[in-house]
Amino acid sequence: MGIFASFVKYAPVLLLALSGSLADLYALDLATKKIEDDSSLRISLKDAWFTETPARVLGRRSEYHTLKGGSRIQVRSEAGKDEFMIILARELPGAAGNSRGDSYPGWAQGSWILTRRRDDGSPSRIRIFLRSDPYTYIQFRPFSSDKSQMDVVLYDGYIIRSLPVAIPFERLYVLPVEDALAAAGDRFPRRYFDPDPGMYRDSRAFTAAVRSRLAELSFRDDGAIDEQGNYVFIDTLEKQDGDGGLNCSGFAKWVVDGILKPLTGTRLSVAPLKEPFGSRGDNFTAPWEQVRDPFFGLDWCRNLASQAWTVLRSRTYAALEEIEVKNWPFSQVILRNPEGSSVYAYPGFLENAGFGIEGLHPLLYTLAVDEPGRIYLAAVNTEIGAPVTASNPRGLPRLRQYFHIAVLVPYFNEYGSFQIAVFESAEETSFTQFKNRYPGHFVNLSRIPVEGNFDPD
Repeated sequence: MGIFASFVKYAPVLLLALSGSLADLYALDLATKKIEDDSSLRISLKDAWFTETPARVLGRRSEYHTLKGGSRIQVRSEAGKDEFMIILARELPGAAGNSRGDSYPGWAQGSWILTRRRDDGSPSRIRIFLRSDPYTYIQFRPFSSDKSQMDVVLYDGYIIRSLPVAIPFERLYVLPVEDALAAAGDRFPRRYFDPDPGMYRDSRAFTAAVRSRLAELSFRDDGAIDEQGNYVFIDTLEKQDGDGGLNCSGFAKWVVDGILKPLTGTRLSVAPLKEPFGSRGDNFTAPWEQVRDPFFGLDWCRNLASQAWTVLRSRTYAALEEIEVKNWPFSQVILRNPEGSSVYAYPGFLENAGFGIEGLHPLLYTLAVDEPGRIYLAAVNTEIGAPVTASNPRGLPRLRQYFHIAVLVPYFNEYGSFQIAVFESAEETSFTQFKNRYPGHFVNLSRIPVEGNFDPD
C-alpha cells in the first residue's frame, strides 16, 4: 500500500474538520520555521525503528514522546502489502483526549514518516507534513550514496519533482527538517506552506454573501438578467415568461453584477458579453461560429472579467493578457484510480483550451497563495462532434466547444484550511462533483478581483 493510500482513511476526519467541529485546530498551525524540531528524538529512534529489521519494527508497540517545547509525538508502524511506514505523528493541536482516536492522524503539522520495503527493509521515502493538511507535503527519496531527491506535492501536483539535494538519504533520518529544506536553497517554495488566512477576508465574505442569496434563484435554460433587472433569454434578449431563471452563463453575470453594482449602480448589458473577445479559433472554426457558437462560454467569461477589471482597477487591466490565467508552477500530477496511482506529465496551459481538469486542484491552490482575493470564471470545454449516421450522413466536425461556466473561489478559511467554493447554474456544488463531472475536459480561467460589498439587486 502506498504511503498516501494509508491516509485515505483519515479523510473523513479532515472533512469533518473543514466543516467546523475541528476547524479551530487549524488556527494553531505555526509558521513553518517555528515547527518544533524533533531531530533529537529521531536520533534516539534510529536503531530501533529506522534501521532495524522489518519484522522487529512491525512487532513494536506504539510509543509516546514529548519534545522539550511540549509537542507530543506518537511513534507507530503501519504495514501495507509491499511497504511499511514508521510514523512520527504529531498530536493534532486541541485534539488530545477526544474519543475518536484521531489525536495523532499522521498528517498534523510536523509529522515525519519513513517508508521502507517489507522484504529487505530498504528505505523508499521520507514524507514530512509542514501543514495540518494531508494533501500538502514534502518528501525525500534515495538517489545516490551522497545525494537524495526532493519532491514538493500540493494536492497531487508536483511543484518540485526529483530535485537533487546534497544529503545522503540516511542522514535525513536524524537531520533537522529546516537543514534539509536549506539544502534546496531558494528552490523550496516555502510560501505555499505559509498562507496568511487574513489575506482572504474578502474572499470569505464574498463566498458567504453569494451563498446567502442562492435560495432566491432558480435555473432556466438560456436565462440571464439584463441591465434593467428583467429576466431575459440570452439568445434573443426577449423577456422570459413565468418565473425567471438563470443558466450557468446568466448566473456568472449575476455574480459579477453583484460585485460591480455597488460601485456603478447598474448591471451589465447582456448583448456586449456575447461579442468575440481576444484570440480564439482559426480558419477551420470560423465557418461554424454562427451554426454552433463554439466559443460562447469563453467570450462570455472574458467579457465579464474585462468589465470587472475596468471598473475595479482600470482599463489597463482589462486586456486578455491580464485577465486570463496562463501560468502554472507544476510539471507533473498524480492521477488516481481504483487500481492505483500514476504520475502524469502535465502540459499546463494550452491555447484555445486552457488547463486539463486533472491539474485544476493544485492550480487553484497555488493561485490562492499567489493571488489572494481573486475569483475565477471557469469556461469548461472539450471537443464535440456528431458521428455520421443514416439521418445525418455528413455528421459534424469535432470542434472545441465551451459549453459550461462555473465560478470558482479558492481561499483559506480563518483557520488556515484550504477551500474551493464552486458556484454554477444558480447553486453551489462541491469541487469534487465539479471535477468528476468532466473527466478529460479542459478549463479556461478568467480572473476577477473581489473586494467590498456584494449586492446584485
